[in-house]
Parts: sequence; structure tokens; C-alpha cells
Amino acid sequence: MIVVNPRPEGRSTALIRRLAACLSLAAAILLPVPALALSQPETAAKQAYLVDLSSGAVLLDKNGTTRMAPSSMTKMMTAYLTYDALVHGRTTLDTGFPVSQTAWKMGGSRMFLKLGSQVRVEDLLRGLLIDSGNDAAVALAEGLAGSQSAFAALMNAKARQLGMTDSHFMNASGWPDPDHYTTARDLATLATHLIRDFPQFYHYESERTFTWNGIRQGNRNPLLYHPVSVDGIKTGHTEVGGYGLTASGERNGRRLVLVVNGMPSPQARNDEPTRLLDWAWNSFRLYPLLHQGELVEQAPVWMGEEDSVPVTVADDVTVTMAPADRNSLHVVATLAEPLPSPVHRGDVVGRLRIDFDGAVRREVDLVAGADVPASSGLTALGQRLGHLLP
Repeated sequence: MIVVNPRPEGRSTALIRRLAACLSLAAAILLPVPALALSQPETAAKQAYLVDLSSGAVLLDKNGTTRMAPSSMTKMMTAYLTYDALVHGRTTLDTGFPVSQTAWKMGGSRMFLKLGSQVRVEDLLRGLLIDSGNDAAVALAEGLAGSQSAFAALMNAKARQLGMTDSHFMNASGWPDPDHYTTARDLATLATHLIRDFPQFYHYESERTFTWNGIRQGNRNPLLYHPVSVDGIKTGHTEVGGYGLTASGERNGRRLVLVVNGMPSPQARNDEPTRLLDWAWNSFRLYPLLHQGELVEQAPVWMGEEDSVPVTVADDVTVTMAPADRNSLHVVATLAEPLPSPVHRGDVVGRLRIDFDGAVRREVDLVAGADVPASSGLTALGQRLGHLLP
């Protein structure tokens, strides 16, 4: 069912016509697809969070806001800050950073940096993301901020800026520390920003091998080696956190981000994300509802040079849902009307609420599609009288 907030007879029904057409098309396309029972699948992961970036829909949430040790998935934030420094000219890919004794002595997974050498930022990035090098993480942190503690402060400030509401970082590598934690939802937020904010650097996260100091290492992300449509992002492992993976991939125009943590073994870290991603890609479809700038309604304007203003959406509006849920789709547009003039293009003038399967799934701002200046002189007087007199 599609509903526009109650309006006098004769008002525009552009939203109803548009969405009805969308649903008719979608139904025709999806008739051959069997309906699925889409209760969230069981998973051996202690934490799991799966989101469809194409629509923002959360498809799986198991302990998504429970604090956990991020281990080497921390290196996504180290990469984010490095990309940010590159974009804003604070460093370059060819800038050489020194390898301190602190970096050289790091245990765990390493790039095998030589003490006292100068290493290009681009090589350190590859060592960070492909080799999961703890030494590379420290070298980048010291090169960008002077010390790991100063870099951790930058990490925490950026986390707050990105909306990672329950994360706290103590170091650049993910080395275990009781005050170093995050959540699966926060890591999904970070992965989303990595993909969207710095698409020009995303290829580093999907490269399969890197050779440094005569040592060739393969990317630790197991899904890069399987035909599961995954092209990033980062693995992690500590004794406390177990085996974890933040993975992203695109299939049929839908990009997913999955975070799992607390897996018992490397094999489970390979098998379980594969199963969950296949479930999400196969069980849900992407439904386009409105295009950016498309007319939704005409909203009355109080004392404006025009009597009404076109109402639209600032970005494409899509929803992810199972084919079986499409008949329960319920869209409600609520407008603040009449709108006081002046109205400026892009002003928020209402909300579009999208429900299905008995729950609110998405809310979107409705915006003015044009400028409407305030009327003046006799025109304004006439409009005022028209509203006051029966």
C-alpha cells in the first residue's frame, strides 16, 4: 500500500503513480523467484553485521553493538587516515617514512621492514593492507603523527566524526589492549566510508600479493581467492577477539559490507562469510522507488511568488527487501504545509517513510525542488486576504 498524507481532493498523486509503476515492474521481474523465509540465519560468529550499501538496509545484526577486540581490522582506520592525508596534501605516495626501532620490533604479522630504512607511503599501505603488517602500521602512524599515541588521538577523533559511537583506539595496528575496542556496526560504518570517501584507493584492499624485502606474501582476506564477488577489505585475529573479517563486494549492482568476529578458526572465517554473503545476495533484491530530482508532490506555499513548489528527493531512493515483502510495502509522505515563503531549492519540507514487513525500514528527507521567493506588495495582500476570507 502506498499512502500520501491526507490531502484535499484534486492534489497531485505523482508519488502514488510513480511507486505503483515501480512495484508493478518489480513484480513482473521477480515472479520467477521463489519466496523465501527470511528470518536471520544462524551464525557461529560472536558478532555479525551485514548491510546493503545500495539502500542502507541492515540485513543481519547479531550483537552488532557489542564491544569487541577489532584486532587487525583496526588497520582500516590507519588506512583511512593515510588516505585522508594523501587527499589533503599532508603526504604523498612517494614520501618516505623512517622505520623506527618501535616499528621494526613489532611482533605478529609483519611486512619485514628494515630498521632505519626509508619506505614509501605507497609501499607501507600495501604492507599494511596485504601483509597486515604491524610494523607498517606503526611506521605510518609515526610518519603521519609523530607517535602512536598522537596517531591514536587522530583515530579517535575521526571515529567520532564518522559516527563510530562505540569505538576507542589505542594503537594503529590493533595490538591487544583492554582499552582498544570497537563494534561490528562501527567497523561496517568505517568500511562504508573507506569505500565511498576514497574510491581511488580501494584497489589496495583487493590486491592479492605483495613482495617486500624479498618476501612475497598473499593477502590474508580468504574471500579474494573465491568466486564470491568480494573485493576487500581486511582480516583480523587475536586470542581475545578470535578470527574476524570485514568484507565487501558487489553483485548485480548491490554492494554489501559484512563484519564478522569471534570465529573459531581460519576455515570458519572463510566459510561463514561466504555463506552469509551468498544468503544476502540471493535472498534480497534492490527496488528503485524514486530518482534524484523526480517529482513527488506539489506543496502549497504561503505568500510566495508561486502558489506551490515541487517536492522531490535529493538522492535516488531505493529499498532492499525480499520478493515476498513487496506486497507489504507502505510509503507515507508527510509535508509541512503550507510552506512559509521564501522557499529555497534543497530546503527540507517533509519526510518520506518507507515501511514493509510491519516495520519502518527507511526514512528520507523530502526537499524543495525550486526557489520560491516571497511575494510583495499587492500580490502579498491578495494572498493574505484569500487565506483569511471564506
